[in-house]
Amino acid sequence: MNNSKKYLHLNELKEPTLRQHIVVLSGAGMSAESGLSTFRDENGLWKQFDWERLASIEGFYEEPEAVLEFYNIRRKRLMEVEPNHAHNLLAELEKWHNVTIITQNVDNLHERAGSSNVIHLHGELTKVTSSQNRNSPNCIKELPLDIPIRIGDKAADGSQLRPFIVWFGEFVSDFEIAVEIVKRADIFLVIGTSLTVYPAASLINHAQRNIPKFIINPGDVVNPFDDPSSIVYEHIKESATTGIETFIDRLIELT
Repeated sequence: MNNSKKYLHLNELKEPTLRQHIVVLSGAGMSAESGLSTFRDENGLWKQFDWERLASIEGFYEEPEAVLEFYNIRRKRLMEVEPNHAHNLLAELEKWHNVTIITQNVDNLHERAGSSNVIHLHGELTKVTSSQNRNSPNCIKELPLDIPIRIGDKAADGSQLRPFIVWFGEFVSDFEIAVEIVKRADIFLVIGTSLTVYPAASLINHAQRNIPKFIINPGDVVNPFDDPSSIVYEHIKESATTGIETFIDRLIELT
């Protein structure tokens, strides 16, 4: 793909009539195009590994070494990949519009591409926290990806460090913040997800009824709508890295 061609095309967005607030919900399919494994696809992580053992607080208490090893491998893998074309274009859009990324992904590829306003619904691989007080600001800290989390590493409250990840059964603490952001969107874009993961999938229900909505996903989209007849959206049935260009074309037409 000739990325430079589309970056030149983006110049058509210079000096828009009005800066729009574009809210983006990104999912695992987007990071997959950078080489990171998804979770629920045919070859996803939860087809290969037991989520109850590796992604729950109960599993962590029973086998902390196994859980830490699983996430240390994922942290190491994150160092080996780069943001893709879709990440880069979303970051580039900030030159012309106000862009907020709400991501289900726990990687830092949006930030590395240059996006400045990113909300991680499910946590971040680059951070660790307390195994007893997961959301305590005093316990959450950055940990370089090349440093593994080990048994005996302590949080500020003295408990064992754990990945700053929302495990199954745990509360998505930033969800209400995300809802308020979606309510204020001028344009809503879903990219790289079939809308099967809740509560994130329900965010589209909170977007204003009359704003443009786009879903970029090569496969079918699960119907997440409270009232399907009231929500009109364009389904761009492409991968993230090609569908983002179609979205840019639509955006140029809108602005």
